[in-house]
This record gives sequence, C-alpha cells and structure tokens, in this order.
Amino acid sequence: MLLNKNLSKKSIEEGEVFLIDKPLKYSSFHIVKELRDFLKNKFKLNKLKVGHAGTLDPLATGLLIICTGRMTKKISDFQNLDKEYIGTMSIGSTTPSYDLETNIDKTFPIDHINEKLLNNAKKKFLGTTDQFPPIFSAVKKNGKRLYEYAREGKEIDIKSKKVTVNKFDLNRISMPEIEFEINCSKGTYIRSLINDFGKELKSGAHLTSLRRTKIGSNSINNSITINEFVENFKS
Repeated sequence: MLLNKNLSKKSIEEGEVFLIDKPLKYSSFHIVKELRDFLKNKFKLNKLKVGHAGTLDPLATGLLIICTGRMTKKISDFQNLDKEYIGTMSIGSTTPSYDLETNIDKTFPIDHINEKLLNNAKKKFLGTTDQFPPIFSAVKKNGKRLYEYAREGKEIDIKSKKVTVNKFDLNRISMPEIEFEINCSKGTYIRSLINDFGKELKSGAHLTSLRRTKIGSNSINNSITINEFVENFKS
C-alpha cells in the first residue's frame, strides 16, 4: 500500500481503506483497536467507525483489510471476495483446535502416504463441499462462541456450511511437513480443511502456520504493518 500522506480528518471520516499485514499472536480486533485509537488521537476525533473485512486467527498472519468511516459500509463487499493463503501442515497428528493453539492429542501412521495419494486426496476438496467449522472457532451457537463450549469441555452440535475451494496446491512435500497454497471462498476454515485432508489420507493432520496473501485483487505485497503505519503518520 502506498501511504497517503494527505490523510485528513475529513478523509478518515468519509472513508479510507487500509491493507494491513497482521503479525503473529495479534487478534484482528486488536489491530482494529490500535488503528482506531491512533487515528482518533491524531485527527482529534471523538468517535470513529473502524472495522475489518474478515477475521484472521491470532496464530495466522497476513492481509487484513481495514475500513474507516463511511467505507465501513463496503466491508461486506470485501468479505465476499475469495481469499488466498499459504501455509504449512503436519501430517500424522491432530490437535483439538486443528492448529497449534492446543497440544497434539492423537498420532497416526504415515508410512502408507506417498505423492500419488496426496494428490488424489487434495482433488476431493476442490469445488463446493460441506465443511464443519472447528469447535475452537468464533462461530456462534445459541449466542455463545464455539470456543467457549470447547474450553468448558462441552460437546455441541455444529452445522456444516457450503464452501468453495478454487485451488489447493501442495508446493513442498517433506513428510511430515507439507507447504500448501489455497484459494477459497468466504467462510472457509483452512484449519478444518487440513483436518479433513488428514482424514482423507487415512491419517491425521493439523495446521502449523498460515498466512493470508490475497483478498480478491488486494495483495499482501501492497500492505503495511501496523507499526509501519503508525511510524509513517506519527509526525
């Protein structure tokens, strides 16, 4: 993103769109709050609408589209765009959260897995399929987040939803680690996809890293970190 040094109180209120590179272990909400607080302070605003167009888990990094002022009305348009991710998975083990938020709970054999099996398995996830969100997710059930049920050790019935995967490439295979690239529709949980992929291999798998690189035509290459943003506009 080329920084607009001509930002003003009026332009912020009328609406700006910022491409932010979210760091590891920060929530999307934290980034929004930090940006809102900075802009309110810099431009002496009593209140300011700021929102993001698609949550990233704290353990994921990458592209976060943040809108201010009247541009927050466009958030749903950005949310409906396809997303692109790169990441790594570990084959032969699972975690309750499907990623590194929780510890490994089960291990499985991987000796039977070869490149042909991997490529055949990934094809089954292309196109539109039914997907169940992870129990460790922010999806609401009866007014409560699923991760709240999970942390209480409660079992809950979760409904599936339709998602579309346009691309699922395995870029580097070095068992048990595999690097991948995925292009998918709104609402796709990469953690769930990786967990299901492990099952399809008659084994297990969990996500070990994830980075969102695109939202529609918006690329991570044009983004800026929140620290860079603040430093550039501090003066």
